[in-house]
Amino acid sequence: MRNSASDASFYIESDDEDEAKASERGGNESDSDNSVADENESRQFSRPGSYSNMWPQSYRQSIDNYSSIVSPGIGFLGSPYQSAISRLSSSFRSSSLTRRHTPEILSSLIKPLLPTTNDQKQQPHERRSSHALLPPLPEKRPSKKFDVDYEPSKVSHELPISQNCSYGQAVMNGINALCGVGILSTPHALKEGGWFGLSVLIIFAVLAWYTGILLRRCLDSEPGLETYPDIGQAAFGTIGRIAISIILYAELYACCVEYIILEGDNLASLFPNAKLSLGGLVLNSHNLFALMTTLAVLPTVWLKDFRVLSFISAGGVIASLLVVLCLFWAGLVDHVGFQSKGSPFNLTGFPVAIGIYGFCFSGHAVIPNIYSSMAKPSEYPSVLITCFTIVTLFSAGAASMGYVMFGESTLSQFTLNMPQALVASKIAIWTTVVNPFTKYALTMAPVALSLEELLPSSHFYSIVIRTALVISTLIVGLTIPFFGLVMALIGSLLTMLVTFILPCLCFLSISRGKLTRLQGSLCISIIVVGLISSCIGTFSALSKIIQNLR
Repeated sequence: MRNSASDASFYIESDDEDEAKASERGGNESDSDNSVADENESRQFSRPGSYSNMWPQSYRQSIDNYSSIVSPGIGFLGSPYQSAISRLSSSFRSSSLTRRHTPEILSSLIKPLLPTTNDQKQQPHERRSSHALLPPLPEKRPSKKFDVDYEPSKVSHELPISQNCSYGQAVMNGINALCGVGILSTPHALKEGGWFGLSVLIIFAVLAWYTGILLRRCLDSEPGLETYPDIGQAAFGTIGRIAISIILYAELYACCVEYIILEGDNLASLFPNAKLSLGGLVLNSHNLFALMTTLAVLPTVWLKDFRVLSFISAGGVIASLLVVLCLFWAGLVDHVGFQSKGSPFNLTGFPVAIGIYGFCFSGHAVIPNIYSSMAKPSEYPSVLITCFTIVTLFSAGAASMGYVMFGESTLSQFTLNMPQALVASKIAIWTTVVNPFTKYALTMAPVALSLEELLPSSHFYSIVIRTALVISTLIVGLTIPFFGLVMALIGSLLTMLVTFILPCLCFLSISRGKLTRLQGSLCISIIVVGLISSCIGTFSALSKIIQNLR
């Protein structure tokens, strides 16, 4: 998988070497006696490169930043960014959804806004010495003789995610992607579905682990596959790549809407009497803080280099652990609640619980990237087991403690139930408030970059697109300010597709004719479970949203 043609273009050559390679290629092109075997090998090695040359090209880096712990760097939209988008847009206009020069684009996205004095001094040296600054060669690399898409380029080799992630790094990246705001609503899900709902959480964890294994088998099916959209293209062609990308981006956009609702709810609980009057318009505390949150995150979305936020957002794992520990402290030490044993099963709210539990495992958009970056791919199943086990224990523990403490009065976020006079409550609420400020831009970045690829290069267009996306999340959040129901809708409609249905469909398509009866039966069973859960969960969430709006 790591011997794709796209890897070859991460190598730089000196000016003299470029000229030598160009003359060599010219000699090869003039030779009319190439064998049929050489032509077949050329097609074989050029095919994988096509996966990284199609929209969305920015998916790999933006998702890596979203889920990974990387070194910080910062900058705002500027000329390097414009040149990157220029290559994207011009390539799009010239060849529809097929593009080239992905490494140059990604490297430009992570360059600083202006070159420093040291950078200017080092540039001539970089041109004279090429191999001294190179990363280690990959284990396997197609011969350039057969790589028709190979074009040496003098680019920065700074990548957003290490291509040799250790076991611990891979686990941290996985937990960082999975452990999000969903854990806040697990007590609400338990209230909606009853104690029987915990079995659904465990079943979803097992199924999510298995579909993660299926994604790995899809990635290993041929060279060049590294991301979820790549798998969609291998399974269903260009249409599959585009459809899966749209679904993944819709899920990320919906998560940003949740962040706006989350901030409004928690800040309004801290300052319930806050309000703002603008002429005849009066903003209550929830709307006011949602607006303030939008204004606060807007500059972070304008960043050209999101790695600094990725570095900070790695604390999301610690934040989630801290919030859960505060909940346990409030219950066990401060003796809050414990007045209700709860309901064994609640049929009316069970579909909503299904959606929320599904949302807890909405990390499959990141899983292929994690596998592609591992130094030891053989450890991947163990990494998944560790990630899903920790997330399931976190979620089940928070759900049980929150439901026992608050019973039938449990709200969509357990932080809203915690007594504000307690120190543990203050820590939990403020941790919940701060965390989305680093997550919002990283979550919105893949959506913004994918849209910018489709438009002409312009600093103005980039600002407009990102600003419009942020404002639209505010509008949606204020229109549908129901955190738990929106989460149930995302989990039922989108997460069921991304986590359960699509991995099985892609695996069945890619492995057609090679499947065992057991594999086929398991995939079909998971698809059926996903479809049923999606249908009943989506219908129930939409019905309750419409009812609350009325």
